[in-house]
Amino acid sequence: MLQSCCARLPQWLKFFSCVLLGAALTTGLAWSYPPGFAPFLGQYSLSPPPAIASSADSLLEQGRQDYNAERFTDAIAAWSQAEDLLRSHNNSLQQALALSYLTAAHQQLGQWDVAHDNIHESLDLLPPAATSSLEQQVTAQVHNTLGSLQFAQGHTQDALVTWQYAANLYDQIGDESRYLNNLINQVRAQQTLGYYQRARDTLATLEQRLPEQDLSLQIRGYQRLGQTYRLIGDFKSSKERLETARELMQHQATDAGPVLLELGNTEQAEGKLGDALESYQAAAEQSSSDDIRLKARLNALRVLVQIDPAAARREIATLADDITAMEPGRSQIYAYINASQSLLQLGSAAEIETAARLLAQAIQQSMALPDSRAEAYARGYLGQLYETTQQWSEAQALTEEALTIAQAINAADITYQWQWQRGRLLKQQGEREAALQAYRQAYSTLQTLRQDLVATNQDLQFSFRDSVEPVYRELVDLLLQPDETSRDDTSQMSQGLKDNASSTLMAQDQRRQSQLQEAREIIESLQVAELDNFFRTACLEAQQVALEEVEQTTAAIIYPIILPDRLEMIVSLPGQPLQQYTSMVSQADLEDTLVEWRLNLEKPFTTPEGEQDGEKLYNWLIQPMQAVLTDADIQTLTFVLDGALRNAPMAALYDGEQYLIQQYAVALSPGLQLLGPRSLQETNLTALLGGLTQAREEFSALINVEDELQNAYDLLSGRLLLDQEFTTQNLTQQVTESDRPIVHLATHGQFSSDAESTFILAWDRRIPVKELGALLRAGDLNRLNPIELLVLSACETAEGDKRAALGLAGVALESGTRSTLASLWNLGDESGSVFIEHFYKALTDPQTTKAEALRQAQLEFLEGGGNYRHPTYWSAYVLVGNWL
Repeated sequence: MLQSCCARLPQWLKFFSCVLLGAALTTGLAWSYPPGFAPFLGQYSLSPPPAIASSADSLLEQGRQDYNAERFTDAIAAWSQAEDLLRSHNNSLQQALALSYLTAAHQQLGQWDVAHDNIHESLDLLPPAATSSLEQQVTAQVHNTLGSLQFAQGHTQDALVTWQYAANLYDQIGDESRYLNNLINQVRAQQTLGYYQRARDTLATLEQRLPEQDLSLQIRGYQRLGQTYRLIGDFKSSKERLETARELMQHQATDAGPVLLELGNTEQAEGKLGDALESYQAAAEQSSSDDIRLKARLNALRVLVQIDPAAARREIATLADDITAMEPGRSQIYAYINASQSLLQLGSAAEIETAARLLAQAIQQSMALPDSRAEAYARGYLGQLYETTQQWSEAQALTEEALTIAQAINAADITYQWQWQRGRLLKQQGEREAALQAYRQAYSTLQTLRQDLVATNQDLQFSFRDSVEPVYRELVDLLLQPDETSRDDTSQMSQGLKDNASSTLMAQDQRRQSQLQEAREIIESLQVAELDNFFRTACLEAQQVALEEVEQTTAAIIYPIILPDRLEMIVSLPGQPLQQYTSMVSQADLEDTLVEWRLNLEKPFTTPEGEQDGEKLYNWLIQPMQAVLTDADIQTLTFVLDGALRNAPMAALYDGEQYLIQQYAVALSPGLQLLGPRSLQETNLTALLGGLTQAREEFSALINVEDELQNAYDLLSGRLLLDQEFTTQNLTQQVTESDRPIVHLATHGQFSSDAESTFILAWDRRIPVKELGALLRAGDLNRLNPIELLVLSACETAEGDKRAALGLAGVALESGTRSTLASLWNLGDESGSVFIEHFYKALTDPQTTKAEALRQAQLEFLEGGGNYRHPTYWSAYVLVGNWL
């Protein structure tokens, strides 16, 4: 069957470095050592009679070897024998240890019910109070395994508590290696829960203790730290720790391969493919481990496919035999899959046929082990191969088989991929309704899985856009396509026929409204998912409000949705059904126009090209709905922006005669499920004001900041922290001890699509977005109301980063403030202080909303006849969040 299918591959078929549908696995299998969350299998001395001890110890050791080789079924067989033997001789403590091992192996195979039974039986066998060293060791091991199981299933808070208990036991008995390993597990749990300061404290504790350990443990510890920092998105700290490990290796003969492999993974995550290739090649050359050498070569191959296809073809010629020579296990199966994905990217018919053969071998090996999880991957990826060659029936059969296996083992992270693949296949074959059902299933699975993806998928941060985001967008694309049913002309119909036609039209309208509501909900969910991915956590759920609860008053909420072939807009007007508008502009043309428009806006003089681009964008975004907005007497436009539009200053859209801000107040929202609008409290508007005038680090002096802050202080009063007083400690103290509704920070800062590159600058150091959020929330327990308004007046979006404004949304959410006023670019002149003065003067009127106050300040510049009429001076300011 396989040979006949491969023979049918079109010889002329060309592939254009396609985004592989298996990106989650292709990236997820970036080989990393040691594994991040595999339960640590402690080895302990047994105490039953010598013959029993020897036999049980031999079986436990055999199981450990099988487990480390990822032959989990063999490991289960060995440990089950050991557990039976220990049970028969009433050795409860060692039986508990064996059951914890079995839990880990069943967890790896997705056999959750058995894993739960094993761990609970293990817990029941533990002594009520662990007093001896051996009892404490085994109790800690069992709880460490329990924590891994809880974490894998999304019970992160429970996992954290369990790991803390295990860590205390390891600390008591002086087991430093397992104690440090446990602290790293806690860091990931704390990060996932949004406990950023606790995660920093835990990492600090770990790093304080590492230098006290022997050299081998230090090297392993810094290697694990490098991996941990990569997984939480801090690539700079990751590389620093890995370089420390390399320096320590100079004092001890140690295999450098694992550290070099991890360094390559970090460099690849940064997008530094050339550096990653060098590290992978060095790992392959220097490691004494066959396993590490092969993993490094596979990772290097994935890089070569992108930067040097000819070299990739030379490398892959020798890899297939080396993979076949590997010891059977999950590692070998995943190696087959990784190699096949690289072959598919190279794209010739011969390479596709070789990829099919590798995937067939992967299926055969997974069935032989057996390993259902690996088999679900292998069958699904072979189905994906047939999808690329348009062999729909073979692709669909394999996809259904893979989906059945994944669902049987409750592997949601695999299930959604094959549900998505099934949706694509049905869509290609013109079965729209069936495709919609499949996409909805994939979306539903992702919604339940998202926290687990963020928490457990090592490489989510560089596969999100390829393996998660498209599910949302492709489903929305299907929902927003015109219905195939047509509206008949009823003018010549009899009354009975007209009534029937009217009922049909009503049903069509209801169906359309339902689909628009569903599409809006999905786009809102995508906003949440993108921010979860930005923060490497899934802690935004508690901030959501229901869409139905939002009172829009005189605001229109506009969702522009960028699709490959068109721009769709869903519009919500007060008291009206949702409406849909379509502009037939491709994603490429839209994004090119946005880039050129933004470049022209930042120039201090008007260019014809800038006005032309602004008018184009107005015609695509606003003109289709202009009449409806006028009829509804809309005063404020709130945009939930998508993709490259996030970097766009919407107030400067131009209709040929007027800018948008001359017609409407404009606000942005990262999603109404995240920040619900509430009116500004009638309160004494006092402010905490802070900023820098002097040069710090590589940043220039901000000579106009003092005037800006003084003007704000004169209008609002409050507390002013300038230069040496504007430290992290002072800012934290003032936020904690005061109840001021406005925090205004005039300092250098940057918004980026990378959370670690999103920061503001204090006198003493940079404050990353996550820490800034924790700092601004420090006074929440003492406040009657949250901070109403955060102003960041000298910040800017990262140059060349099309998704940089995601960082602005991240600041708005992480800070916990109702509204954030920020600048998309830093003007660097006295206009900023004048603008802020106009804004606060307008805001002091209790009847003026924040969005209207911003509009009035912008109109003062545009229409006031001064030196700041050009959009570069007023359109940079955007209001995110609560517009009321």
